[in-house]
Amino acid sequence: MQRTLARVSESLHAQAAAKAAAFADELVAFRRDLHMNPELGREEFRTTGLVRERLVRAGLAPRLLPGTGVVCDIGPDGRGATSGRPQQDMIAFRGDIDALPVEDVKDVSYRSTVPGRAHACGHDAHTAIVLGTGLVLAELAREGLLPRPVRLIFQPAEEKLPGGALDVIKAGGLDGVGEIHAIHCDPKVEVGRVGLRAGAITSACDRVVITVSGPGGHTARPHRTTDLVTALAKIAAELPGAFSRRIDPRSGASLVWGRIESGSAPNVIPQHGELEGTLRCLDLEAWRQAPDLMHELVDALASTYGAKWELEHHRGVPPVVNDPDAVAAMRAVAVDVLGASEVEGTEQSLGGEDFSWFLEQIPGQLTRLGVRPPGHPPYDLHQGSFDIDERAIGVGVRLFAGLALRPYR
Repeated sequence: MQRTLARVSESLHAQAAAKAAAFADELVAFRRDLHMNPELGREEFRTTGLVRERLVRAGLAPRLLPGTGVVCDIGPDGRGATSGRPQQDMIAFRGDIDALPVEDVKDVSYRSTVPGRAHACGHDAHTAIVLGTGLVLAELAREGLLPRPVRLIFQPAEEKLPGGALDVIKAGGLDGVGEIHAIHCDPKVEVGRVGLRAGAITSACDRVVITVSGPGGHTARPHRTTDLVTALAKIAAELPGAFSRRIDPRSGASLVWGRIESGSAPNVIPQHGELEGTLRCLDLEAWRQAPDLMHELVDALASTYGAKWELEHHRGVPPVVNDPDAVAAMRAVAVDVLGASEVEGTEQSLGGEDFSWFLEQIPGQLTRLGVRPPGHPPYDLHQGSFDIDERAIGVGVRLFAGLALRPYR
């Protein structure tokens, strides 16, 4: 990917910026419409329809993914691919389109109209950015200024494990794609700035469910049965520590419980109990080793109390591992578009992100996009109060357009 460092001329950046500015009000309105009408993963039928309709009006030929989601190609000749073999070595831009089962508590005109649903992670902005990128690049392609084919991916179900990225891959959404880029809103970073990181930028995230069982009995005679609650409590208390001592501490593995259930009366030893939580891991190899190690440790702890056990280790997502060359390309574009002072490093997060599945297939990178209004305390993701400075939409469009416009041979 060394060729990705070729620079875009100032005049081409200026043309892309002018076109992005012309769409700015429309994209803000589009984002607000999505914000008012959030849809959960694999239920994004309205969002899919709106995206498709706008791409068609732009003269493109979007195709629907099975269920929900859209893929749309833009060729250097100004036309979208409609059939036949996909053009090779395209650059792709991904926007996730689903919302969260969270109540919107903001007092704004575009507050969610759907009870218990909100775009509390910025996916509405991601969708608007990829749409805006497509509108800008379609015009530039018609003017003969697009050097390589582009694919827009509007992906469903990012918030569902193991993620809608796998749906896109299964449907051939990466066929012919040579590199892929995404952005994610970062409420800690001020609008107009971006955070970049080569290597792992997010964590692996799995769901773990442990079920224990026994014959049950009276609390007066625990020695005649399986003291199930004690067994479950011991697993909950000791498994995270035992796991951390059997895996490289540099892997950043974190096993945390969110639910524990057993019993219904104070003098009855129950027959069933459940423990559920998440395993997050910063290192890809440690993530791959985790299921076998978890089974070994649960067996040792449960057998001490004579409890039968089952472990459901639901694979979520691996870490997002950014390709260094792709990050270097984004850095060069960001410096040209925003200025060197607006580009900063970013830490690896323990959050999960299914963009990782794309990077298991092809090189690419995820950028953290500043969305915090100047002087405003940071919002947090996955909370009903989350919002963005909408000027970030135009920033994202200009960055993606700059990546697509790099000279390519």
